[in-house]
Amino acid sequence: MSRAAARAGAPDEGDRVTYAPPVVAPVTDPFRPPPQPWLPGNRGIEYATEPGTPVRSAGRGRVTFAGSVAGALHVTVSHPDGIRTSYSFLAAIVVSVGAEVVRGQVLGTTGDRLHVGARRGDTYIDPASLWGATGPPWVRLAPLDVGGEVGRPGRHGWSPPRRVGGIGGVAT
Repeated sequence: MSRAAARAGAPDEGDRVTYAPPVVAPVTDPFRPPPQPWLPGNRGIEYATEPGTPVRSAGRGRVTFAGSVAGALHVTVSHPDGIRTSYSFLAAIVVSVGAEVVRGQVLGTTGDRLHVGARRGDTYIDPASLWGATGPPWVRLAPLDVGGEVGRPGRHGWSPPRRVGGIGGVAT
């Protein structure tokens, strides 16, 4: 990565990765980040899969973990753009640590579900944002509605909240 790209937080052209979903299956539980890191939520995507469904790498990278944790099989792939994807609750693993994989390469097979996670550093991101989304796969949200109050953008950031009333939350 060039120094300028590193300072800007952007990957070099050679670090760019094109992603695709690891399975074609219904999503049973979408990404639901917890409001605080220690609270419950879904830090990935849960798919309902037919047992034996091939699980494919979402993008090119290197396998950094392939094995069992607490009796469940997992694979983690580190991608050149700094994203790490994880594939959990596999029935079988067909890759090993250190293997270079390409997008679409089979990592293993599923049981009746698959959990896919994605992280940039220590931050969980929505894996679905990696395939088909434009722009970076993370967002920062500003609270707009706090206990029936709405903040407004102003010249120097967000102004203090004002009460919302009326019909359908329209400010009065």
